[in-house]
Amino acid sequence: MTEQKKMNVESFNLDHTKVKAPYVRLAGVKEGIKGDVIHKYDVRFCQPNKEHMEMPALHSLEHLMAELSRNHSDKIVDISPMGCQTGFYVSLINHDDYEDVLALLEKTLKDVQEATEVPACNEVQCGWAASHSLEGAKELAAKMLSKRDEWKEIFA
Repeated sequence: MTEQKKMNVESFNLDHTKVKAPYVRLAGVKEGIKGDVIHKYDVRFCQPNKEHMEMPALHSLEHLMAELSRNHSDKIVDISPMGCQTGFYVSLINHDDYEDVLALLEKTLKDVQEATEVPACNEVQCGWAASHSLEGAKELAAKMLSKRDEWKEIFA
């Protein structure tokens, strides 16, 4: 394989053929001018270029994780799905404890499994309310949790 040009986007510099999903990886750290620090994590559910999350399940999992994670931490800035549909970016402010992030994700995914509805799953609060699957989100959470002991192993 030829050497790739260094890109501005961190994940574009990651060799997606060498990672082993599922995993949780620190993808970036940014410091603001007032000293606040944002830690962005790559939370990979699916093996890149081999599998992906279907949109209704991914969409519901995004809603559930965004809402439920904040029950466990006030440090969550954002939870965003990856366009490739293989995972999420989770950003936290002034919080760099990797083990705590893993515990936060585990608690959140357990909450997803207990959910009885998708939060904000209506036309007033969601831009595509017809595209949701609570059962699909629960299946994704269960699959990720079943491999909890592998989350620290990023490369095959």
